[in-house]
Amino acid sequence: MATIGEAVGHVLTPDALARARLRASLVPDLLVEARRVVSTVIAGWHGRRRRGIGENFWQFRPYVEGEATARIDWRRSARDDHTYIRDREWEAAHTVWLWADPSPSMLYKSEVATVSKESRALVLILALAELLSRSGERIGWPGLTDTFTARNGAERIAARLVHADAGVARPDLFPVRRFSDIVIASDFLDPVDEIREWLDPLATRGVRAHLLEVADPVEETFPYAGRTEFRDPETGERLTAGRAETLAEDYRRIYRARREELSSWCKRLGWSYTVNHTDRLASEALVKVHLAMGEEVGHLSGAR
Repeated sequence: MATIGEAVGHVLTPDALARARLRASLVPDLLVEARRVVSTVIAGWHGRRRRGIGENFWQFRPYVEGEATARIDWRRSARDDHTYIRDREWEAAHTVWLWADPSPSMLYKSEVATVSKESRALVLILALAELLSRSGERIGWPGLTDTFTARNGAERIAARLVHADAGVARPDLFPVRRFSDIVIASDFLDPVDEIREWLDPLATRGVRAHLLEVADPVEETFPYAGRTEFRDPETGERLTAGRAETLAEDYRRIYRARREELSSWCKRLGWSYTVNHTDRLASEALVKVHLAMGEEVGHLSGAR
């Protein structure tokens, strides 16, 4: 009889102190990996530029009735029969909060995955910290740091993570204020109603969230057959299935429904939902989240 823990060759430690020590030992290597991931995408990274108040040219766009005529670029408009506005680039730093779930379920790593879910989540968040810091944005980690601006933002967050308490599963998000963004990396395996209850106040305050689901491929495919024991890493509860394959269809349906419900909810709020599998490249998710953060949405101008 094989347990999930035995099948993946990974010990799921319920003790928060042991988890914190394990994470502390991994953080330096994860920071190096995050910087390596950044180096693979940095050529296409131009910061999260958008139009607004500033000195630098952003773009020409067609004039819309009601806009101030002082903003018309008459030289550009004289080239053809259209009237154009000369937009400038927004130069104010934006605030982006970053958080990776330290729950015991994030320690899971199957035989087909290259890393655990926790390692992938931390690499992605540290890589975002590196990129955002280079772009001059303000970053912070709820419950760990206040927001700050620094070129070595990823290194500063990594240093704090070494001493962080791994037992705090969900931080207080009250400091995350209007017009800021937050990126949350998790497996999002908690009940959907609990996740929505936790994050709903962000939508009320005009915060834009980017949910980054880190998934082990085995969690999707459910390849188990025969007599199998499953163990809940959060509670330690066990379930023994005589023929695990008979559970596969219902399991996959429920698993997909959870993701689809969260994704649809995010879409209605103007948030983004990205999935990254631990047998895929971290850079794939990094690019997707970057694009989602760069999309111009109503709340940047105060509308929702």
